[in-house]
Amino acid sequence: MTDLTTLRQFVVVARLEHLSRAADELHVAQPSLSRTIARLESELGTPLFDRTNRLRLNPAGALFRGYVERALGELDAGRRAVAEATAQGAGSVRLAAETFLALTEPIAAFKREHPTIEIELQQLPADEMPRRLRAQDVDLCVASQPIPSAGLESAVLLDEPVLVVTHLRHRFAKRESLKVEDLADEPFVIARKGQWQRRLLDRLFAETGLTPRIVCESDEAAAIQELIRSGLGIGFNPDFARRTIPDYPVAAIPVDHPECRRTLSLLWSADTTPSTAARLLREAITSWPWTPPGPGEARPRPAGVRKSVRTSRSR
Repeated sequence: MTDLTTLRQFVVVARLEHLSRAADELHVAQPSLSRTIARLESELGTPLFDRTNRLRLNPAGALFRGYVERALGELDAGRRAVAEATAQGAGSVRLAAETFLALTEPIAAFKREHPTIEIELQQLPADEMPRRLRAQDVDLCVASQPIPSAGLESAVLLDEPVLVVTHLRHRFAKRESLKVEDLADEPFVIARKGQWQRRLLDRLFAETGLTPRIVCESDEAAAIQELIRSGLGIGFNPDFARRTIPDYPVAAIPVDHPECRRTLSLLWSADTTPSTAARLLREAITSWPWTPPGPGEARPRPAGVRKSVRTSRSR
């Protein structure tokens, strides 16, 4: 009979589609893991993977994976609920985001107000968020781009323009605005495929029949900013970054296009009863004053703040 260890091992193999890497992550021997998967397939009466050239999850495996992830998620949620109830505390919450730059202040304020709540942070691509939420691997996700909403609920935190950023001596630096066509021959320093900045760039250029000239792809946000500052190329920054770090030595120019914007959203599962910790963090994030102050302005305090520490409030 299939046990929990077998199911958890199957989920890792299904995610990685690679026995050796899965064995390393699980800290088990590869032959042992291979036998475990073979026994599971024998018990189910069908292969879960195609093994023609490399290991690939087949349709039966993908179907089974969804059920297993939901079952394991419910089990973990039950354990956390019992631990929370018996400890008479608020427990823990798992928050995933593409980037945590915009979340540092609200998370720090929440932690000051709820020091006994443990916050687990995970950096997660937007494409993985719906599955991980439905599987209850995470409680909350913050995305900077649209993602499929079936089975999810969401709240818009911030809708803002996205600006072209250049080094201070660039010919665009003094411009009041730019059109997408103005960017056609410019070298771009941009995030890799799948990140919101890259998807925005590809979408804007595709609408005008252009192909962006990309000279550097990177997952390192700080490196991208430094390369732009040094003059290697231009890129995209949300207005939040400009207002949060007003003295950073780059020029930021608006783009004359209605879709050159970023929408920051908080997402959670519609079918899951949140833990106390998840509910409190959700309330804290949605009630945070997301529009950052301009230079010299003080950030407005959310309701319930005492001595610079904000409290959550019911919605």
